[in-house]
Amino acid sequence: MLVSEHPVAAARRSATGLWSLVIAGVLWGTGGPTGSLLAHETGLSPLAVAAYRLAAGGILVLIWLGLTRQPLPRGRHAWARLVVNGLLAAVFQACFFAAVSVTNVSLATLLTIGASPALVLSAERITRRRRIGASMLATVALAVSGLALLVGTPADGITTKDALTGAGLALFSAAGFAAITVIGTRPVAGLDDLAGTGVSFAIGAAVLAPAATVTSSMDFVPTPAAVGLLLLLGIAPTAMAYALYFRGLRTTAASTAALIALLEPLVATLLATLFLGDRLSSTGLVGAGLITIAIVLNTRSTPH
Repeated sequence: MLVSEHPVAAARRSATGLWSLVIAGVLWGTGGPTGSLLAHETGLSPLAVAAYRLAAGGILVLIWLGLTRQPLPRGRHAWARLVVNGLLAAVFQACFFAAVSVTNVSLATLLTIGASPALVLSAERITRRRRIGASMLATVALAVSGLALLVGTPADGITTKDALTGAGLALFSAAGFAAITVIGTRPVAGLDDLAGTGVSFAIGAAVLAPAATVTSSMDFVPTPAAVGLLLLLGIAPTAMAYALYFRGLRTTAASTAALIALLEPLVATLLATLFLGDRLSSTGLVGAGLITIAIVLNTRSTPH
């Protein structure tokens, strides 16, 4: 006999899921500045930084699971999900940093993060035959417009060929993130959020590390600053953020989660302004305001 969940408990779970997504978005925003500082400190390529990010996050989670004696994921379906998430994480990270290398951070971020909500909405419409309301479409348009203003106009000097190549890579990256988001809304028995994050990232790192070794190098001098930045990158915007994101996906629509993920470039821009010397223009301030409004409108319209 099926017992329906009490409305108060359901509302509490929904609110917890939304806050998990919000905290994940904020933590993701620390990833760009931290990764930039790590690359500056070590001289590592963007692909190597991505590989180390997944490796550090995955290993730290697995160590924590061992110390606390928590069980690893079990069951064929759980491990199938882990392999898929690991491969998607590798594609998402590799394509994004490849897009950055042929264009710049602004254009790659705009296309990747901006395209993700639209791809998620399309996937929900096709796979679940879910009707997308005018308010949701308007919110997505508002958020993407705000992101475009926040990121700004890409720098000159990018050739048409590089722009098209970068755009294709960024869209592949967006598709990888969108796929992780849509798949993550379907729970799998025997798969804990934290354990799943650790194992998936270990798989993703195993895929990216050889590519980084061949194309550049994985070597760096382990100074205290470099090790500290690597640990910070592995803990906050990787292990903790993705575990919270997957937890939030259990009770929140994928389209809502994708929009809340826009907190990443917003927080990253604010941190870069405060600590890395970047200057936020008046246009950027307007864009930040539009993103904030879109996120607030989206979360307020989500059933609690």
